[in-house]
Amino acid sequence: MRERGNILLISQVYPPDPAAVGQYLAEAADVLTARGWQLTVLTADRGYDDPSQRFARREDKTGLAIRRLRWSSFGKRSILVRLCGMTSFLVQALGRGLAARNLRAVLVSTSPPMAGAVAWIVATLRRVPLVYWVMDINPDQAIASGRARRGSLVVRVFDWANARVLRRAATCIVLDRFMAGRLTGKGVALRRLAVIPPWPLEVLTAAPKPGGENSFRRRHGLEGKFVVMYSGNHSLVHPLDTLLAAAHGLKNDARFVFALVGGGVAKAPFETALRSGMLRNLLLLPYQPIAELSESLSAADIHVVSMGDAMVGCVHPCKFYGALAVGRPVLLLGPAECHVTEIFARIDCGWRTVHGDVDGLVGLLLRLARPEMASELHAKATAGRTALAGGLGRAVLRARWADEVEAAIGESG
Repeated sequence: MRERGNILLISQVYPPDPAAVGQYLAEAADVLTARGWQLTVLTADRGYDDPSQRFARREDKTGLAIRRLRWSSFGKRSILVRLCGMTSFLVQALGRGLAARNLRAVLVSTSPPMAGAVAWIVATLRRVPLVYWVMDINPDQAIASGRARRGSLVVRVFDWANARVLRRAATCIVLDRFMAGRLTGKGVALRRLAVIPPWPLEVLTAAPKPGGENSFRRRHGLEGKFVVMYSGNHSLVHPLDTLLAAAHGLKNDARFVFALVGGGVAKAPFETALRSGMLRNLLLLPYQPIAELSESLSAADIHVVSMGDAMVGCVHPCKFYGALAVGRPVLLLGPAECHVTEIFARIDCGWRTVHGDVDGLVGLLLRLARPEMASELHAKATAGRTALAGGLGRAVLRARWADEVEAAIGESG
């Protein structure tokens, strides 16, 4: 297969870092290298959530050169610390990008948030196409979560930079129609806009294991329990206070365990409750190794997917697809109109409750934990996993994504 040239991929996170953005970029990179492209990945040499994790500075595979940059991640303990890591990464990525050889295109996502601006500069100066894969939309997300004020200097600068990235992009790939609407509502004339939802990661595509065969459940003493799991980034844009209140409401019911797996600032109230001894029905764990992700997700009886009411169109709940892939039903904490509820309307794979309705959530969990509900849980899980064999399937969506990238670069495949 002929080599088509070099695509520069800029992302602060990339495997083995467990952040979802990096996982998806890695799977997308595999599709492009299989089609004959050479990719150069610029990423951080330390973990984004846990900077004590250090990764190999250089890694070379067939068609793929990964270059991990020093001083590019210092953790997330404060906004200032995150800004320092982001700035260092972007400055280095800019220099490396301008010097890249045989460059045919620049591919960038939204980690860190200002990565698009660096990609815009590189693509403009090198006169190559820019492909923008939008995983979340800022500063909209920061404004909606109360971390930024509309009209502030920072927000105006961010909007200015984003407008130029969007105008320059040969194609812009978003995850749902709500994100597409938010971008077009900004008045930016996009040359190409594609809506392609995330696909189930390869590590999750094996057949799900029954609870009794799950080593994660045995290891953590979950046999005979009804496990309500939230796994992934515990972000303020995915509110979990209703889930915590439900754990309080069920603290005397020995059947329930609330498993919080991953990291982020929204996990702190659960950690406080566990340390204080107020709740003993919590299991708090860090991000699990990628190779063990299927086992940990399969340990749940039901997966919680949270979407802030103001976050529709700003973010997309990628963890939803992981739950379906391992054959588990979904409990959505979120608004009536969002991407997940649109899927619920087509595929009966879960339940929804609203933020703040603690009594409703407790009542629903009590009902789902009854033995006679096992068949309904299984039916919804089966419906979700079956849907992945069709339009939501990994092979279909990855091929569509790669087609969009190649069309933007001007290749027919």
